[in-house]
Amino acid sequence: MTQNRKLFLNLYWHMHQPDYRDHLTGEFILPWTYLHAIKDYTDMAYHLEQNPDARATFNFVPILLEQLEDYTRQFAEGRMRDPLLALFTVGEDVPLTAEQRKLIVESCFKSNHTKLIAPFPAYSHLYELFRMQASSVVDACEYFSDQYMWDLLMWYHLAWTGESVRRESELVARLMGKGSMFTVEERNQYFVLLGELVSGIIPRYRALAERGQIEISSTPDYHPILPLLLDFKSAHDTMPDAALPQNERYPGGLARAQAHVDAALESHRQRFGHTPSGMWPAEGGVSQAALLLLAEKGVKWAATGESVLGNSLYKAYQQALPDQNQYLYKPYQVSDGTHAITCFFRNDMLSDKIGFEYSKWYAEDAVKDFVQELERIYASTNPDISPVVSVILDGENAWEYYPYNAYYFLSQLYAKLAEHPNIVLATPGEITAHCENAQASEGDFAGVEIKVEPLPAVAAGSWVYGTFSTWIGSPDKNRGWDLLCEAKKNYDLVMAGTKLTDRERAQATRQLADCEGSDWFWWFGDYNSAQSVASFDSLYRRNLTNLYRLLKLPIPKVLDSVISVGAGNPEAGGAMRRGQE
Repeated sequence: MTQNRKLFLNLYWHMHQPDYRDHLTGEFILPWTYLHAIKDYTDMAYHLEQNPDARATFNFVPILLEQLEDYTRQFAEGRMRDPLLALFTVGEDVPLTAEQRKLIVESCFKSNHTKLIAPFPAYSHLYELFRMQASSVVDACEYFSDQYMWDLLMWYHLAWTGESVRRESELVARLMGKGSMFTVEERNQYFVLLGELVSGIIPRYRALAERGQIEISSTPDYHPILPLLLDFKSAHDTMPDAALPQNERYPGGLARAQAHVDAALESHRQRFGHTPSGMWPAEGGVSQAALLLLAEKGVKWAATGESVLGNSLYKAYQQALPDQNQYLYKPYQVSDGTHAITCFFRNDMLSDKIGFEYSKWYAEDAVKDFVQELERIYASTNPDISPVVSVILDGENAWEYYPYNAYYFLSQLYAKLAEHPNIVLATPGEITAHCENAQASEGDFAGVEIKVEPLPAVAAGSWVYGTFSTWIGSPDKNRGWDLLCEAKKNYDLVMAGTKLTDRERAQATRQLADCEGSDWFWWFGDYNSAQSVASFDSLYRRNLTNLYRLLKLPIPKVLDSVISVGAGNPEAGGAMRRGQE
């Protein structure tokens, strides 16, 4: 065994929310960006700040960063374009309107009941009162007092406040202790805190990156599935019998894919002062063409799912896969002879344990199990090579299923990993740099051998099941693509003319980019909940409608019709999926 052999753990958290704004009005239609900011982005930064020896990588999608900056401006100017947040600015003794009451009732119970409502007696009491009133002939929006509504608004946000803030903020502790009858002054005080939390997100992560504790990567601008923009038929790599949209391909897909990548690189330079070393392709969606596009743009590394690697190795060698320990725990290089990119592949089992299983365990037992799995990998792999284990998952949606927003799990996890003698927390950028010039490596990388294998072929797919089935192939998903293709054809015709000013052309292009995001297609499907599908279906059609308005074209009547209807009860509410079925 090599004396300096270590296990290098690439702990990689993906942060993403689609654009929830109506670009014609500037209004935020859904509140999830700022809610995750005050709960998850805040807590995730806190755990690294509290443990300077811990290291991780965070992926921030540009459109998420843009929305955080938008909220920051709203708080600074005092003019809120998010209707839920705007309620905090309602003056004293000003009665709530029927519309405002309806918004509070429809919004403020949208929480994980077990972890975000039940633990708080005062919030639970509000919920039970609502449930009892629901059986009455009198509408709850009319029945309950304004004070009930204000208390419900406050508790919804207190429940969504990060555990680190609850423990550090005297104001939050006092409000939660009081429990009810919140005054306008207390609402104002809490509103100021919300602004501080949201405004502090980007600076906190920038500071962590500047001191070398984290690496920040990016994703193509509005989170599109690059391989599908480039070629719908790439889905047939792993779904050979899948039905595809009526349109043979997305019009001008290469140029649009390049535009999303270019915008992401520029976003990162503006916000963090340098070009990102790596990218997480949206949903880990890769193909040979997509990876080489990133390489041509100077991106040094990318990452995706374990099944993509398995499918790619089979595509390249037409042989059954060997034991996982022989092929998974190393980076691979994809090259066309001119451009090359290093690829990291997710360990589905460990990633999904954090995403779906450990929330049901005691934190100490979960951390022990995770470390033991890493020790098993260390003992089972080539004794002369240092294994690289990539644990990659959603960094925002998992935690609401943990007690205390995973406070104890994450605190103990970072502590145990940072002190382990054979485990090194490392970033993909560091590992890639070492592989390019091992002789110059220092510290934990000194004298370490990490094997990089060439990957002759890439089977197009994503981190979800290794396929694109989440975004294409069913009637409703394909219909969504066909509606987008028709809008893009109209966009191209208008752009070829002269009827739009430069400003109007930029607005239309921005709206098109929003429509190209992956999230709309993710939520189409009867396996998702009715409420989630309805929300995203409506917002997608609103975006397409706005695109036609910006192009000064008639709005197709088909956009009045629902694309998809949900009827399921998916795990984790459908916001996360496991790597393998």
